[in-house]
This record gives sequence, C-alpha cells and structure tokens, in this order.
Amino acid sequence: MPPAKPPARRVTLRDVAARLGVSPATVSNAYNRPDQLSPELRDRVLGAARDLGYSGPDPLARSLRRGRTGVIGVVYDAPLDYAFADPAAALFLGSVAQTLQGAGLNLLLLSCVQDTAPVRTASVDGLIVSCSAEGSELLRAVLARQLPTVLVEQNAQPGTASVTLDDLTGAREAAAHLHALGHREIGVLTLEVGPGRAGGPFTLEAAGQIAYRTTARRLQGYRAGAPGATLHLTATGLNTPQEGEARALELLRAQPQLTALLCMSDVLAQGALRAAHRLGLRVPQDLSLIGFDDLPSSAALDLSSVWQPTAEKGERVGLALRALLDGQRPPDVDLPTRLVVRGSAAAPRLD
Repeated sequence: MPPAKPPARRVTLRDVAARLGVSPATVSNAYNRPDQLSPELRDRVLGAARDLGYSGPDPLARSLRRGRTGVIGVVYDAPLDYAFADPAAALFLGSVAQTLQGAGLNLLLLSCVQDTAPVRTASVDGLIVSCSAEGSELLRAVLARQLPTVLVEQNAQPGTASVTLDDLTGAREAAAHLHALGHREIGVLTLEVGPGRAGGPFTLEAAGQIAYRTTARRLQGYRAGAPGATLHLTATGLNTPQEGEARALELLRAQPQLTALLCMSDVLAQGALRAAHRLGLRVPQDLSLIGFDDLPSSAALDLSSVWQPTAEKGERVGLALRALLDGQRPPDVDLPTRLVVRGSAAAPRLD
C-alpha cells in the first residue's frame, strides 16, 4: 500500500497576508474591523482567503483573546423541552433573548436534570438561573463559577442580581376571592416541591420542606388568603397540562367535597379544566378554578388567573445581566402580580 498522505496543513491568516504582501493585521481587519480598510483592499483580502481555503479567524481563539464568549447560559433543573413546552417560560426566554441580543449576546440553554456538568463546563460569560431549588448542588455549582449571575424567582445570594415576583400577594388575592365567594374546601395543584420528587398529595406539615421559592411563596399566599378553609394539596411532577389533568382527577376523586381548585400555573389549570369535563363537573357551577400567570390563552378560556409581567421579567433579567457584565451592581427587582377575575369562579352550589 502507498504511504498515507499527511494531513493538509490548515491555512492561516499569515498565509493570506503573505499571498497579498500585506501585514497579518490587515487581513485581521478585513474580518474584524472592515471600516479600517478600503472596500477594494477588503475585497482583495477576502478573495485571496477564498482562493487559499481560509475560513476566517478561529472563533474560540478570538473569544479567548478578548476574554469574552458572547454567550450567556440559562440554567434549568428541568428537561430542556420545558423551556419550549410552557408558554410562560417561552415568553420569558424570548424577552431575555431580545434584551441580550441588543448587546450582541447569545443564549445557551443548560439543562441540569441529572448532574451539574453543563454548568461546570459551559464556556459562557454569565449565567441566568431560573427557579432552581434552594440550597441545591446545582445552585452551589452556579455560585462556584463566580460569573455574573442573575437569579430568577429565587432567594438572593451574595454577589448576584435577583429578579423575583410578588407571588405572595397574587396568591393571597386568588385564595381570598374564592373565600369571599364562600368556598371552604379548596384543592391546590402546586408546582414542583423538590428536585426529583414525584407528584402526589402532601400535607401542610410537609410544606416547610418545599425546596422551590415559587411553590413555597404561592402556597403561603393561598393559606393567608383563605383563613378557616381546608386546603387539600397535591404536587405535580412537571408543569404540563397532562400532569395537571392527572393530578386534578386524582384529587377530585379522592376529595369529592371540593368546590374549587387553586392552580399554581395556567398550564396546570388547563389540565384541571379537562379533568372537570371528564368527571362531568361544570365550571364554575360545580367547580371553581383559578390559575396563575395569565397566559394569552387564558382570556379565551374565561379563566380567572393571577397576572404576572412575564415579558417585563425577561427584560429586567437581561438588563441586570448586561449591567453585571459592565461591572455595575443592579438593584434587586420584585415585580408585582394581581388577580384577573373572569368567569371560572363562582359561589359554591348549595345542595
């Protein structure tokens, strides 16, 4: 057999410069600072690069020289498709992306369901952490990177910026509305209570073990808004309509005396609406429902819901991250919520 040919040497910026008899800086400017060259000279440089097979500066080497990658990591402890399956999450993420894009930054989604390797190894300039469990290994890994970091709907940590919602007020208003209508047996479909924990019923005594700030604060608001009412709690494993339907079916079958459901997201409320239909329950005549998020689709469903400024939340997160990258310390932000009353809640039926 003939000997194998050695691999072709990679064409470099210096090769292009030698072909044209110009300096390497001139070739570099053709790619990175085109305003420094005349259009004719830039065309000559790019033409010689094409002829030689030079594909341009190495992005990784360039980012190392500059000390920036131009990439921001968005950290989830949920499956990657969660960012697209939940309309509220998608709206938030789109707003973050739009705000960062204005500064020439891009987003990298980091799903850390199994371990923290994506956070520990990602080449990013900063991190955005959305609804991570408090005190988790993931949060410790994030803080250990010592990068510009924005925590979303989590307890503030030293050296980071924080953007939160006033979950307590919105949840309290939702429960108080049902209480004022006369509901005293109320079911609650909660968001996740802890990493890797399956959904299902739990007690108020176990509420102190909730690892997610959003879930804990909304439950606290429900309790404050409905004094004297009995709350029947069940946690969901994922924030999906399918999970909301399955858990609502279980809860309504186990507790047929319930006259209302408080759902910690509109997505879960959509599932609860399906469950009510399957059980032959009319909303609101037989069962009242209130969601959380006030998605654009909720008005069409006539669903009462707690509104949150999702797009503004994404913008505030993006602006906070940009400020941190510029060496500034932005103030922490707590955004308002409010109950939007529609036709899905009414006084309980008197038998």
